[in-house]
Amino acid sequence: MERRLAAIVCADVAGYSRMMGADEAGTHAAFKAHRTAIHPIILNHGGRILKNTGDGFLLEFPSIVGALEAAIEMQMLMAERNNQLPADRVMQFRMGIHMGDVMADEDELFGDDVNIAVRLETVSPPGGLAASAKAYQEAGRHLKATLVDTGSHRFKNIADPVEVFTWEPGGTEARERPSRDSSSLPGQSRTAIVGVLPFANLSDSSDEYFSDGLTEDLIHALSLQSFYRVLSRNSTFSFKGKNVSTRLIAREIDATYLIQGSVRRAGSKLRVTAELIAPENGEQLWTGRYDRDMGDLFAMQDEITTSLSAAIATEIFRAEASAPPRLANDVTAWDRFLKGLSYYYRHTREDYEASIALFREAIALDPTLSIAHAYLATIQVQSIQFGWLKRTRQLWTSIVSLAEASVRLDPRSSFAFQILSYVRSVEGHYEAAMDAANRAVALNPYDMGARGVLGYVHLVSGEHRQAIELFSMGAQRGNSDPRYQWAALNAFSHYLLGQYDATLSWAREQLYVNPNHMPALAIRAAALAQLGRTKEAADATAVLMSNYPTFTVDRHLKNFHWKLPTDIEHYREGLLKAGVPLARLTLVETRKLAAES
Repeated sequence: MERRLAAIVCADVAGYSRMMGADEAGTHAAFKAHRTAIHPIILNHGGRILKNTGDGFLLEFPSIVGALEAAIEMQMLMAERNNQLPADRVMQFRMGIHMGDVMADEDELFGDDVNIAVRLETVSPPGGLAASAKAYQEAGRHLKATLVDTGSHRFKNIADPVEVFTWEPGGTEARERPSRDSSSLPGQSRTAIVGVLPFANLSDSSDEYFSDGLTEDLIHALSLQSFYRVLSRNSTFSFKGKNVSTRLIAREIDATYLIQGSVRRAGSKLRVTAELIAPENGEQLWTGRYDRDMGDLFAMQDEITTSLSAAIATEIFRAEASAPPRLANDVTAWDRFLKGLSYYYRHTREDYEASIALFREAIALDPTLSIAHAYLATIQVQSIQFGWLKRTRQLWTSIVSLAEASVRLDPRSSFAFQILSYVRSVEGHYEAAMDAANRAVALNPYDMGARGVLGYVHLVSGEHRQAIELFSMGAQRGNSDPRYQWAALNAFSHYLLGQYDATLSWAREQLYVNPNHMPALAIRAAALAQLGRTKEAADATAVLMSNYPTFTVDRHLKNFHWKLPTDIEHYREGLLKAGVPLARLTLVETRKLAAES
């Protein structure tokens, strides 16, 4: 059994039993939502979840400074999330923090120092934290926050008294409500037709305005996607209050997919449910439930709209990618594109190659298909990053042309501007990249992918804190779209800030999804080397080289055009420390020439 020094954070929800007694389902849903929101903070500070409990969790951090900073940041976020809620719906964590020598057995930790962290949580103020004197004295000079000495405490089954320091957050500002952009996109590349049925109001008639407003906002948010066509309000509101089957409605309005839902209000609490249906066969493709408290009504409505549109749009993409061609006797560009998209979701080199070929076929059949240009550019960029395609001048010129064509063919497509911004960033054209990223966000403020690409521009420009904020926003929304590599990008931003433990946490997240992800393997090796974990760095380099035998530092960094030379040198230094070869060795055969007599 391994022994090591660790920082432990134990957390639970104050008054959880009372809240469960009042509303089991709503309390559990709210707890899961809060836990999802704070998870990126844990990763940002290099932490990992040791155990989830019914009303809390146990965390391990490699640094006590990271543990305390993460705890304070989590509690500040929770204070912000609770700021607009009525008192009976506020959910506050109590956190206990300690450090010491622990025993590690597989993924679990044991020992008195773990028990002390658990006991400290019981004396933590709700919404705050309680840290042992040992933890605070070790980290105190590195913290901006000040903790208060509350004296010595005796805890059950702990032999010696523990001196406790506590902290509670001050006020926080409410989140700004994102601006709205009322625009519609051309239907040039869309064949699927989506109908949003009026959400049923299951409360008093006085709440009818909210269910109708939510339906209209969702129609608007979904219409900002350039992948499908969304029917107008007039097409679907004629069915409001009528008991008609979804199959008949779909036939009436020629809809491929229908979205229906309900809104129920009880006191200050609101519950929204929604489902995505393929009416042709009655299959339920997706269902979701959102429990919120009435605070800032517009902010809450925007939050639910954003969550709904992000989830539903992704599911429509997946459903369309797996659907058989609708025109069995006529191979169209859209059929080829959808077939290529189905391979794209499989994440293997062979599937990516098949996807590239099909996207090219789609463009050959219809050169005006903007979305096929954007996806072909995206998948080729990713194949270069994964080491599956060799970057040549000719290939990159083709990628840039595809991105430019996508914007030219559909200037209202947020995704087209996203890929244009990305290639401009890779080339080092920072102002052009920032302009395209801002255009993408303006075209679809509900699209977390657009904000993530804006984060990438900040990354290559050396503005890593802004990048982390945007990448974490994407991760918090749970966006699993393969176009975006949130975890890998977060790993790089943390590395360039010297936050190597957080780098390892995010790299681990990326490698869960794709164990052969080349950038994640490389940044993991570099971070381990910078931490002085020489043996682990060597092992990580061996994994990298076994997957990519021709990988070298010079070859890898040849096409990096980050704005700050110090960032490139920082990454280069870590790779070399990890034992990654600088360049390929060329064996030269020497021959002796016989001297002429």
